[in-house]
Amino acid sequence: MTTLFILILFWIIAAVAIFNVVLELKRDLMMLQQNSYRNERYMGWLRKSGDTTSVLRLCAYGALLFSLAWFGTEIFATLIILVITGINSYRLMTARYKKPLVMTARATRIFTTSIVLAALVVGLAVLWATFGLSARSGSTIAYIITVAALGVYCISHVILLCANYLLQPIEKSINRKYQREAERILASMPDLKIIGITGSYGKTSTKHYLHRILSEHFDTCMTPGSFNTTLGVIRTIREHLKPYNEVFIVEMGAKQRGDIKEIADLVHPTIGIVTAVGEQHLESFKTVENVANTKFELVDALPADGVAVINNDFEPIASRDVSAGKVIRYGISNPAGVSYTATSITYSADGTRFTISGPNGQSFELHTRLVGECNVSNLVAATIVALELGVPVEKIKYAVQNIEQVEHRLQVKRTPGGVTILDDAFNSNPTGSAMALDVLASMKGGRRIIITPGMIELGDRQEELNRAFGEKIATSADVAIIVGQYNRDAIVEGINAAGMDADAIKVVDSFNEAQTFLQSFIKPGDTVLYENDLPDTFK
Repeated sequence: MTTLFILILFWIIAAVAIFNVVLELKRDLMMLQQNSYRNERYMGWLRKSGDTTSVLRLCAYGALLFSLAWFGTEIFATLIILVITGINSYRLMTARYKKPLVMTARATRIFTTSIVLAALVVGLAVLWATFGLSARSGSTIAYIITVAALGVYCISHVILLCANYLLQPIEKSINRKYQREAERILASMPDLKIIGITGSYGKTSTKHYLHRILSEHFDTCMTPGSFNTTLGVIRTIREHLKPYNEVFIVEMGAKQRGDIKEIADLVHPTIGIVTAVGEQHLESFKTVENVANTKFELVDALPADGVAVINNDFEPIASRDVSAGKVIRYGISNPAGVSYTATSITYSADGTRFTISGPNGQSFELHTRLVGECNVSNLVAATIVALELGVPVEKIKYAVQNIEQVEHRLQVKRTPGGVTILDDAFNSNPTGSAMALDVLASMKGGRRIIITPGMIELGDRQEELNRAFGEKIATSADVAIIVGQYNRDAIVEGINAAGMDADAIKVVDSFNEAQTFLQSFIKPGDTVLYENDLPDTFK
C-alpha cells in the first residue's frame, strides 16, 4: 500500500470514529432527557440497563487496550476500531426510538458542551501522545485521534454527565429568570381561577375532561401534553396563558417529595383535585405513604377558603383526615361517606351512561363516548369542580357528551376491518390495568387480545404486581402477547398460575414483532388491548 493510500485510510477511519462519538453522545443525551436531565436518575438507569457493559462497548474497551499496547501495529488496530465504530454508527443511524431526542435549548447546550469536552479529551490525547516525537506524520496523528475517539466513546456517559454538571449554574439562572417572568404574569391576573390536579394516575385525563367542561362557561387554559413539572408549568404560563383567560388548569406530577409543593407555591391554586394514590413510582417514593404525602402537598397548599376534591376509592385517601378548607369526597367502588358518586353505569357500543348523585338529592344522568370505570371516576371529579364554579348542569351534560377520548388513555378505536382497539398505551399501573382488563373482558363477539410489556417503576413489588397482572390477564383475555424481557417472567408466571392455555401465550422482543404476529391471525370482531408502552430506557 502506498503512503498516500495509508494516510487517506487513517483519516477516513478517524472521521468514522469521531462521527461515532457524536452519534453516541446524542443517544446518551436522549436517555438523559428521558431521565429529566437528572444525573442521579441517569446513573440509576445506567446501573439497571447495563449500557456501559454492552457487548459492543466491551469490544471497544478491548480494542482500546489493544491499540495502546500495540502501538507499532497501527493499521491492524485501526481496522479493528473501524469495525467497532462503523457497526455502532450504523446501529445508531438506523435506530428508531419511541421517544426520540427533542433538541430543546437546554439539550442543545448540553450537547454542545459534551462535544467540546470530547474534543478537549481528544486534543489533549494528541498533545500527550505526540509530545517528544521527532516525526509527527499525518497517519500517526490520525491514528492517535482515532484511538482517542474510541476512548471517548467508551466513556461517553461520563462526558455527558460532566457536561450536565458543569451547566447546572447556568440552567438554574435561566430557570430563575423564567420563573420570575411567570410569577409576574400570574400577579397581573388576580381574578384568575387556578385549579391544580394531581394523582398517581388519572390526572391527565381529568385535566382534559375538566377543560372541555369549563370551556362551555369560561375562557380556559390548561397545561398541554405532559407539562406537569415546575418547568413545564412555567413554560405554559409564559407561552400559553393569555390575559383574557378566566381559568387555569394545572396538572402537577411528581417523582420525589416536594415536587408538587414547588408547583403549588408557584401558581397558588384555590381548587385541588387528587384523583388517585396508588403503587406508582415506588422506585423513587419507596412506599405508598410517601406517595400519598406528596400528592397531598396540593391539598396542603390550598388557602383557607379553598376546595379539595378527593377520590375516596383509594384507601390512603379515604383514611386521610383533611381539615383545611372545603373538602368534597367522591367515589364509585367505595361510596361510603362521599358527597358524590356514580351509579347505574352501563356500557354500550356508543359509550357509557351513568348517573351522578350529589348532596341534597341532586341527581342527573350523563352520557359519554368514553369507557371504563376510571374514566367515569375522572368525569365525576371534573363535574364536581364545574358545579363548584357555577357551570349549569345542561352545559356539563353537553360537554361530557362531546368529550373526545384522550390519546393512548383507554382510547377506543375501530378499524375498517372490524377490529376494536383499546389503546391504553400511555402508561400502566395496577389499578388502571385492572380496569382496562375489565373493559376487555366485557367485549363480546370475537377474541380478546392483550399486547403488553407489563408495568414499571413499582420498586420492590415489581415482580409481585406483574405476576398478579398476569393472573388478571388469564381471566380477561383469550390471547396474551407479552413484549420485552423486563417483566416477562413475572407476567407469564401469573398467566400460567391462573390456568391460561399455553398456546394462547406469545412472548416477543419488541412491539414490531408483536404487530407482525398480530397481523398473522387477527379477525373481524376481535378486540385488542394495548396496555402500556415502555420507554426506550427499558428493554
